[in-house]
Amino acid sequence: MRWALVLFEVRHCAGALCFLPVQQCTGPLIPPHQDLVPVPELPEVETTCRGIAPPLLGHQVEKIAVQQSRLRWPVSPLLARVLPGQTLAKVERRAKYLLLTFDAGTLIAHLGMSGSLRVVPAGTPVMPHDHVDILFSHHRVLRLTDPRRFGGFVWTEQQPLQHRLLKDLGPEPLSDAFGADWLFSHVSRRKRTIKSFLMDSHLLVGVGNIYANEALFLAGIRPDRSCETLTLAACQALVAAVKTVLSKAIAAGGTSLKNFVNSEGEPGWFAIELAVYGRAGQPCTRCGEAVRDVRLHSRSTFFCPNCQC
Repeated sequence: MRWALVLFEVRHCAGALCFLPVQQCTGPLIPPHQDLVPVPELPEVETTCRGIAPPLLGHQVEKIAVQQSRLRWPVSPLLARVLPGQTLAKVERRAKYLLLTFDAGTLIAHLGMSGSLRVVPAGTPVMPHDHVDILFSHHRVLRLTDPRRFGGFVWTEQQPLQHRLLKDLGPEPLSDAFGADWLFSHVSRRKRTIKSFLMDSHLLVGVGNIYANEALFLAGIRPDRSCETLTLAACQALVAAVKTVLSKAIAAGGTSLKNFVNSEGEPGWFAIELAVYGRAGQPCTRCGEAVRDVRLHSRSTFFCPNCQC
């Protein structure tokens, strides 16, 4: 069996998005390294947060339209009763969650593996994977699009950081709470690999597979290295690398060229700067050694055997 992939160029046409086919590829039904398809990580979610806030803050919800309620969490019918008349007061990010604060509570949004939140003009045609529309009084719609339906909305009237989805999460990697001393104290007695540590949201949030690979390369640390072997100097280098990689990705609008689009329907472009992720067999950008690709904890993992130890 074969799969067919059509690549599209995205353009703005009369206030809407036009998808123009530019290339078609075919291959086996399940392509190799299917986990290389990027999913929204912290920079993509932060990009979305910064994109949807300016056009929506301070505006009232008129109504909510649910095309598909069977998402990661079923869309509650309560939203249709509680959201109309509510003013959006704040848009924040915690880990990979978006927190939309209204007068009566908070809407916790997650983009899943393929989702996006976009602000579109009222009346923009609904496409097959557009599942939820929140119509605001100034004729703008916050639209959740999610082909795989692993994203969704959860409404809470409690303090959102105490919600079950958020209360056990680790510190933010771009905050002062994530520092070399903190990292050294948390890795010193752990035998697990440093890559699995970085990707454990109960220890540190928002460092997904792409950025863990990139940060470890920048810090010169092999992804399969045991946590307990890291010195304080290595922790200092890794903290700096994580913050640098994430900050650059946010500034560039995220990584996921294939799946992710920001609040204006534009893809992230950080992927053109990736040093090791997805570059198996290609020369290292530092030393020229071939980048290696191994499976670590069931994820594709990329590193330079010469530059990382």
